[in-house]
Amino acid sequence: MGTPSRERVSKLETGGLYAHSVSDRPKSEWHLLGRHLADTAELARRFAEPFQSGEWAALAGLWHDLGKYSREFQLRLDSQSDAHCEDGSASSSRVDHSTAGALHAVATLGGAGKLLAYLIAGHHAGLPDWQSDDAGAAALSHRLAQQRLLDRVLVARPPAGILARQCPSERPPSGCDPAFWIRMLFSCLVDADFLDSEAFFSPERGSMRKEFRSLKELEPQLQAHLEQLVREAAPTKVNAIRRTVLERCRSSADWKPGAYSLTVPTGGGKTLASLAFAIAHAVRHEKQRVLYVIPYTSIIEQTADVFRRIFGDDLVEHHSALDIDPAREDGQSRLASENWDAPLVVTTSVQFFESLFASRSSRCRKLHNIANSVIVLDEVQLLPPELLKPILFALRQLRDHYGSTLLLTTATQPALGPRQDGDLKFEGIETREIVEDPEGLHEQLRRVELELPEDLSKPVAWSELASELGGHESVLAIVNRRRDAFELHRCMPAGTFHLSGLMCGAHRTRALEAIRQSLRDGLPTKVVSTQLVEAGVDLDFPVVYRALAGLDSIAQAAGRCNREGRLRMGRVRVFVAPAPKGHLRMAQDCSRKLLSKGLDDPLTPGAFRSFFRELYWLQGERLDAWRVLECLPSNTHEWQFRTASRRFRMIDDEDQAPLVIPYEAKGRHLVEQLRKWGPNRELYRGLQRLTVQVSRRDLRRLVASGDVSEMRGGLHVLGFEQLYDPATGLRLLEGDGVALEPEGLIL
Repeated sequence: MGTPSRERVSKLETGGLYAHSVSDRPKSEWHLLGRHLADTAELARRFAEPFQSGEWAALAGLWHDLGKYSREFQLRLDSQSDAHCEDGSASSSRVDHSTAGALHAVATLGGAGKLLAYLIAGHHAGLPDWQSDDAGAAALSHRLAQQRLLDRVLVARPPAGILARQCPSERPPSGCDPAFWIRMLFSCLVDADFLDSEAFFSPERGSMRKEFRSLKELEPQLQAHLEQLVREAAPTKVNAIRRTVLERCRSSADWKPGAYSLTVPTGGGKTLASLAFAIAHAVRHEKQRVLYVIPYTSIIEQTADVFRRIFGDDLVEHHSALDIDPAREDGQSRLASENWDAPLVVTTSVQFFESLFASRSSRCRKLHNIANSVIVLDEVQLLPPELLKPILFALRQLRDHYGSTLLLTTATQPALGPRQDGDLKFEGIETREIVEDPEGLHEQLRRVELELPEDLSKPVAWSELASELGGHESVLAIVNRRRDAFELHRCMPAGTFHLSGLMCGAHRTRALEAIRQSLRDGLPTKVVSTQLVEAGVDLDFPVVYRALAGLDSIAQAAGRCNREGRLRMGRVRVFVAPAPKGHLRMAQDCSRKLLSKGLDDPLTPGAFRSFFRELYWLQGERLDAWRVLECLPSNTHEWQFRTASRRFRMIDDEDQAPLVIPYEAKGRHLVEQLRKWGPNRELYRGLQRLTVQVSRRDLRRLVASGDVSEMRGGLHVLGFEQLYDPATGLRLLEGDGVALEPEGLIL
């Protein structure tokens, strides 16, 4: 028996029962419950069809608001103007309307119903834990013991066509991981629920959702842009190699869907070449979108600007700097959450992977749009080792069961292939390399000489390093932490540029434009930066200094030196800075060990493989350091979704918060808009480029002093603009130092 159509359910609807009320509309214009269930079911079905789960999603949509048939819920609609009456709160003004559908699923379908129970019970409050130490009454096991919640629904006699058994099968599609599959189904349900509710409450807002052009329509624009670049490029050796890489990516687009790697030295044109592969492959194999996943916000800003010059606004740029606190999420702020319904999405690694392991409905909403897509993972070497096992697990699921093609791009390809050594097993992921001879390509594009200090363990004083840097007309110095960048910049001569995460995105873009113009004009140009300048930022210096770090970071720094090959050889000098902690320290130690061997060329693809094997093997079981996968076993139905979400954090941001900077006239205008009207989707997009991450301790201090104010949506805005330096950004000073405690603030 199939899922009832919208028309059939509407006919079955009796007694004037409603899903949503509106205080300023007559009851005859409220949202009919049967219609909401049918429309949500149909949308959810369509969203899940790319991974052969349409009937499952439709059933979840049909039962997700079953609790709204209860007399208690209908009375609540009559007595209040809040149309949602969502559960997930202990407030007496709310009625639990999610648990009844979960109970009915289990009662009707048994074990298969238990799978649906997670997403139905969590469609507002988020995917629950089955049982955990801190779940309490929110645990699914506890909620499924509340039989009275279903009984009060059955008393209301919901239409038999809605309650009837309609299970498509007893288990998920063959081979897929059930917990991952539930999260994908959950995405279909919550996005369908959000969109159908939005269509009722704000049809004009729903009609404003942009209709994007298809990838098939965008492909000719990219081809025309690339052909123009080839025509206008100077006849240099570097540009000839870039053309070769581009043609190789184009010719590989016909390869069957799977997992691929693109290993191209910095400056080899991999960004546009990888995009050419992704779009052509998507069109050939009828993929629905391309997701371009980038590690740093700074690279996103540059990459999205490049793509936008080609495609206009037919893309979504989604950062994670301004995630909305779910406790403060309202009808307006919810619109700031994207569902990635666009042909081209540019997002951060943090946003992409944390969403794949999220439990919140607003974070999971986009996941179904990852299925049947091409996923480009740029600078893949920056995946955090402590989360590598769950990350690769998710990528294998997307490749094997959700029709996604993966492209792993970098100049410093990590060793991600399967490996076993004794009892230690690394499942990894197999990829096919697009470039035929990465070692040969590296040799062709070799443009720098690497200089090492005599003692790889002895730190240099900032004043001594500044004196050495001052002897160069133009030089770039890259350090590991924001604190280091601030300290070194203080020692440099006036006019030295500074780049770090203490500067908001708009400020960094302005500084990069000034640096590029200075270099083009042949002026003396000195820059101190954190590693945000390394990956994907097209700067070209004759000399680059790099603090000892992972070998991949040193190679990325080398990519900012003699980038266009105008010199016979550029100079990259490694120095030792104060030791970082955590993963940075481990990567630094692996590099020190490898560099001490006296390799002829430490920047070859083979050297990177050796570095990453050493780095990953040192981690051992810490490749899933916070035991994320332990929460999501494949041999039971008792999963801890909320605990897994808390554990999976690519950035340990528990003690960090975004601070909005009213940078320049445009920034002040956006802040004024926020003050007047509160948050909305477009405003959040603009504000993303005005944020600086600060410790919550510093934030509390700034609020207490009156220098920062809290606005609607829970956003904090800098009010005392003198605390923002036009050269170095946010000034958080205590004595002579920067008051930034978390060692993880490396950008």
